[in-house]
Amino acid sequence: MPHKFKIVERKGGQFGVQFLYNSEIMVWSESYKSKSSAQNCIDSMKKNTPGAPIVDLTKEEEGSGYRWEIAGSKDGQFYNRFVASNGETMVRSETYTDKRNAIGCAESVSKNSPDAAVEDES
Repeated sequence: MPHKFKIVERKGGQFGVQFLYNSEIMVWSESYKSKSSAQNCIDSMKKNTPGAPIVDLTKEEEGSGYRWEIAGSKDGQFYNRFVASNGETMVRSETYTDKRNAIGCAESVSKNSPDAAVEDES
């Protein structure tokens, strides 16, 4: 299966989550103090990304609950982030010159995360 989650080790004994297509990192998380918190991020994404709305902040749209947000960067590019119901960002993507690519990334993660394998590389 080409889509997968990875738990990776970060500086200071912390852990992060990545969602990949083949070997390309599509989105990544903040650093977590425990591996169980990283696993909780994955579990929540598998459960909550399917059907999550995509809110385009560049069009001043608003959203609540679990959602994808499309945001603009300072250099005029676009990225997505998956936001939990408490308003905390769970993962974010790289920046894209074309907003459609940021939207496509969010749609792909939503579609493929429920069945994605999990690899622990920590």
